[in-house]
Amino acid sequence: MKHPYRIREIAAQAGLSEATVDRVLHERAGVRESTIREVRQAIADLDRQRSQVRLAGRTFMIDVVVQAPPRFSASIRAALEAELPGLRPATFRARFHLLDGPSVHEVVTVLDRIARNRSQGVVLKAPDVPEIVAAACRVPTPLVTLVTDLPATRRITYVGLDNHAAGATAAYLIDRWLGAREGDVLVVRGRSEFRGEDERAAGFRAEMPSFRRLFSVVDAEDSPETVAAGIRDVLAVAPSIRGIYSMYAGAGGNRAVVSAFRDHPYDVFVAHDLDAENVALLRSRKLSAVLHHDLRTDLRRACHAIMQAHGLLPGPIRTNPSAVQVITPHNAPPVEF
Repeated sequence: MKHPYRIREIAAQAGLSEATVDRVLHERAGVRESTIREVRQAIADLDRQRSQVRLAGRTFMIDVVVQAPPRFSASIRAALEAELPGLRPATFRARFHLLDGPSVHEVVTVLDRIARNRSQGVVLKAPDVPEIVAAACRVPTPLVTLVTDLPATRRITYVGLDNHAAGATAAYLIDRWLGAREGDVLVVRGRSEFRGEDERAAGFRAEMPSFRRLFSVVDAEDSPETVAAGIRDVLAVAPSIRGIYSMYAGAGGNRAVVSAFRDHPYDVFVAHDLDAENVALLRSRKLSAVLHHDLRTDLRRACHAIMQAHGLLPGPIRTNPSAVQVITPHNAPPVEF
């Protein structure tokens, strides 16, 4: 593996010992394939963050733990790496732990490893379940929750969307879109362990008029096929559905929703997250509106909170959730977004 970095830098980035990294780099026997992948990933991360590594000043190593579909994890990585060069007065480097499966054990294992290896801070997006809360409480460094909160932990702040307001905004848009016309509403969501989705659902129910019946489909398997099959089952008993709210970020999930409604016209479809898939659906008028928030701002706030926790920036740490942005086909970015 050709690289310009010292073994010490790679070891810190990978969270491994210098001896282990030395064995990998010199292709010695007795090294697990997973360890080799971790070293390669560390070198790739250093390559992307090279401009930041070369800057003078205090260095903060943070761990970013995200349990989410790959498209959303990639958005978080890209947003943080875009912010790294502008963070001052410290130099930030990030280790990414991107988990796309539903395993609680996998998140706990990563958090326990971080607790042993130490870093200057942790940014965490994970389900609100007792095992993960307990593991997060074992992390001795400042913890920031991202996008979905874990209030029972000792987190120093939450950064991300005001999820209750987002759900209420979706209900407001759908009801105004339908107007005086009759029509019920379908809600599509992911696994129920994510507090952020619970908060969106609560906001949605609070704002939606009671005369519109609500039906739901849960994508418990992160599977577009599961979503489509569930929707077809609901439409078989509730052909009155005219509005759709998709509150999660499952890969291909919104395309699956559109496919399932192929023979059943709807009037309004509101979803979350401004990624390439949703921009394309907006442009083709399959989506009516996307509820968006600026991940770069969220992650910049997370890093500032970590600096405040270490006394590097003045002032109290405050929690200020991001405002909801409503994106329509008329203010959507290009499809190549």
